[in-house]
Amino acid sequence: MKLLLTSGGVTNPSIHSALVRLLGKPIAECHALVIPTAQWGHPMCGPASVRGLVAAEPRWQSFTGLGWASLGVLELAALPTIGAERWVPWVREADVLLVDGGDATYLCHWMRESGLADLLPSLPDTVWVGVSAGSMVMTPRIGEYFVEWPSAPDDRTLVIVDLLIFPHLNLFPTNTMADAERWAADIGGPAYAIDEQTGIKVVDGSVEAVSEGQRTTFGA
Repeated sequence: MKLLLTSGGVTNPSIHSALVRLLGKPIAECHALVIPTAQWGHPMCGPASVRGLVAAEPRWQSFTGLGWASLGVLELAALPTIGAERWVPWVREADVLLVDGGDATYLCHWMRESGLADLLPSLPDTVWVGVSAGSMVMTPRIGEYFVEWPSAPDDRTLVIVDLLIFPHLNLFPTNTMADAERWAADIGGPAYAIDEQTGIKVVDGSVEAVSEGQRTTFGA
């Protein structure tokens, strides 16, 4: 699987170009599935934000509103009830999975429960575009700082990549560089603090930062 791990989506030409290179064809020819699941685990998210994501409302123009050939919804919490014979073909036929933010531990739980986590190694050509928790879920841990789901057993996630991500740098009062430094000191490295204009491309274990904004590395 090819990964484009972002804080805020495809927010500038550099990230857009990286995405097109990963896809190997224009966005207008690509079929996408959007995964909103992480939103349900975060107290700041809910029906209105999920609707905005799925409807590609203005706030999500840099993600679901990029002009995909088709855009479907894959709700991971529903998958265990319908059988893999139905949903696995949907995933295999998609060019890209658009995985939104929320709580990464909740998303991790449902990726495992649904079977999607086990399916990922068999999708070498599929592109995973993460926003916030949708990126953090691919790392080994997110740090207690970012755990919002009350039922999370700990801060561990999927360990698909060997790096850690502090998203939304300087976007919120609680996501300052000082906050990132404290988080990094607690969680260890290698770690990246990234803003809304930054993404991390991972292909075959090779990591490349793609940015028109601010990023800082810790312990790399």
